Amino acid sequence: MEPVHLRPLNNVPLTSVPACAKTMRTPSALLRILLLLMTIGWHQYASAQQKFTLSGTVKDATSGELMISTNVFVEPSMKGTTTNLYGFFSLTVPEGKHTLKVTFLGYETLVQEIDLKANVQLNLELKPAGFTKEEVVITGEKKDENTRSTKMSTVEIPIAQIKELPALMGEVDILKTLQLMPGVQSASEGNTGLYVRGGGPDQNLVLLDEAVVYNVSHLFGFLSVFNGDAIKNMELTKGGMPAQYGGRLASVLDISMKDGNMKKYEVEGGIGVISSRLTIQGPIAKDRASFIASGRVAYAGLLGSLFVDPESNFAGTSYFFYDLNAKVNYIINDKNRIYLSGYFGRDVFNFANNNGGFEAGLAWGNATTSLRWNRIFTPKLFMNTGFIFSDYDFTFSAGQQEFDFSLFSGIRDFNLKTDLNWIPDVRHNVKFGANYIYHIFTPSNVAARSGDVQFDLGPEVRFHAHEAALYIQDNWDISDRVSINAGLRGSLFSHVGPFNRYIKDQTGQTIIDTIPYSTGQNVKTYIYPEPRISGRVMLGRHNSLKASYTMNFQYIHLASLASVSLPTDLWVPSTDVVKPQEGHQWAAGYFHNFFDNQLETSIEGYYKLMYNLVEYKDGAQPGDNILDNPDNNFTFGNGDSYGLEVFIKKNGKRLTGWIGYTLSWTNRVFPALNNGQPFPARYDRRHDLSFVGSYRITDRWAISAIFVYGTGAALTVPVSRYFIDGQIISEFGDRNGFRMPDYHRLDLGATLHPNPKKNRRFKSTWNFSIYNVYSRQNPFFIYFATEANEEDQSVKIEARQVSIFPILPSVTWNFKF
Repeated sequence: MEPVHLRPLNNVPLTSVPACAKTMRTPSALLRILLLLMTIGWHQYASAQQKFTLSGTVKDATSGELMISTNVFVEPSMKGTTTNLYGFFSLTVPEGKHTLKVTFLGYETLVQEIDLKANVQLNLELKPAGFTKEEVVITGEKKDENTRSTKMSTVEIPIAQIKELPALMGEVDILKTLQLMPGVQSASEGNTGLYVRGGGPDQNLVLLDEAVVYNVSHLFGFLSVFNGDAIKNMELTKGGMPAQYGGRLASVLDISMKDGNMKKYEVEGGIGVISSRLTIQGPIAKDRASFIASGRVAYAGLLGSLFVDPESNFAGTSYFFYDLNAKVNYIINDKNRIYLSGYFGRDVFNFANNNGGFEAGLAWGNATTSLRWNRIFTPKLFMNTGFIFSDYDFTFSAGQQEFDFSLFSGIRDFNLKTDLNWIPDVRHNVKFGANYIYHIFTPSNVAARSGDVQFDLGPEVRFHAHEAALYIQDNWDISDRVSINAGLRGSLFSHVGPFNRYIKDQTGQTIIDTIPYSTGQNVKTYIYPEPRISGRVMLGRHNSLKASYTMNFQYIHLASLASVSLPTDLWVPSTDVVKPQEGHQWAAGYFHNFFDNQLETSIEGYYKLMYNLVEYKDGAQPGDNILDNPDNNFTFGNGDSYGLEVFIKKNGKRLTGWIGYTLSWTNRVFPALNNGQPFPARYDRRHDLSFVGSYRITDRWAISAIFVYGTGAALTVPVSRYFIDGQIISEFGDRNGFRMPDYHRLDLGATLHPNPKKNRRFKSTWNFSIYNVYSRQNPFFIYFATEANEEDQSVKIEARQVSIFPILPSVTWNFKF
């Protein structure tokens, strides 16, 4: 282990909450503004002239997959829209002759002349564009769409581009790619956790086909649970969150699975260093129904053998994971369609000590199911209704001789939701809907026995809660230069019985009373409005200013004793003790495109306030939850985050990539921690820089590179140790008052297409990657070695760094037929 030098942080310039921010916590003024804007918009709509509507769906011509965020517009007016998550579009324009254009990244532009004299329904298909050696820019959007849209703080990366980037151990990972974007950081070396604009991992709403995924990691955080072969689209929203989303403070990651090929059967997969995957899809009834099934599995025993000497006492220790995605969809008629999709994944770790006879096992995983119905009521009104199930659980068991111990925790949701999309004319796109979730929390249930003796550790503890929301929003083009997206979300959360509230004395050590609540009895209810607004002003043909404000409430919380998110973390609800987390974010940015959209640039600044954040009290241990309420071991505080993000993106057929840079500060204030003084959050990073590039040399070869740099993570360290009565006592410095060494790494990759001809049935690719090319010893964690001299009562402390990933070459073979 190499000694490592830690540097102290400067004093944290915190964040007393500005008076204007406190005023914004009462949003009545903003609500009145939103209502006024909507009233003006409806008056404008009512006075509009008679028009007709073009509506329908857009599909991939080769597979029948519905295409998301496809641009549909008419010339010469350039009025247009984009398809929703189900490929639906509606465009109302004056009667007469129009040129309809449909564009999407990597597809040929569809051009169709239309003489509009009545409402027209179209089911359109786009053909994938072939590769040419000439430099052809395919942006997949109307010119300057990124500057003209009211969207800001949003990330979309094509799955095909992600697959050509170098990856850790050759495993394509969409979450690791998102970490390369400005405003998004990782927890540590190789970890898939997302820390967005100063938010924690529990503040991200991660959806897979609209089902919540509570734990997004395999391999203790080194790989994500999302198999790229099964994913069609993903979008990360860092700010300006639309009113249709709620329940989290930091971000929304909305991931859509493929529907399944409607035209023909396809098989694809890959064999990598640590796992293999296989996907099968095809029509059940051609152009009517289809399916897709995609599986991935790590090689059982291999992952354990990578880190355990077969001659050691720990031989037999193993680790593996697997996951399965499946989906079927059926077109009932032109107006109705149903989907049934699911995900199931599991990690299994078995530890064995042959010498002491000690054995332990950990297993955790997610299960989701989504049943959805799409209905087109009119050319202007689309509905999606779904029943959704989500489940996450963690189990731990251990035994030695006659002693056995087990622990179980988890969360389960039953979700009923409906979303409607009304598009009255080309200037308005209205979304509204309702959502209800029934939560069941199971935090830290423990059982233990010794021989025939069963220890009484209390009954199984569960928390029950209802969560509901109503929302409405309108994306309104006030003029060709000015657009706004105004919305309002109303949310409710109710913690109900059965539940026992344990009351403790002033020391917090002894339970002095118990308040019982019967089944269904209200324990605590919270109701809040959540206004959202964003806007865009065009400054010229290719540049614009954008701004947004969002107010969010988060009713469920992740309690963690570790510095990174682990399977052992507990999900708990808001209660009479734990208040909902509250967030306010302001953002503003300048967007400018150059060279006919070949270069997209933006600079965004943001400021975020967070209230009622949750941490464990100093000295808390997992066992403290036994025969007690978990929230009795929590402490609460506030925080803020602010920063500047710079993004430069290169579009093209041969050369693509981006540069992202973030300058940020993230601080916390907890009265019970750090003597009540402000301190940086553990994922506070001053500088975060990434360079990402891919270059298509020929139709056979493509190369790629990634370089990342980040300020070292904050940590708390012992500043002195001394003897008292023969015992070594540690005295710690300020919370998160020191930094690890800075992080940086270079990855290189190459993709070979041995048989690129389009008409070949069997296709394959070889992906070669080198992770950490110059073998930088980046810190995974720091520990402190102590050398004590009892004679002179002196103690020497040395910080030592543990690094886990040196240079790692890998190769993956992918196939498709």
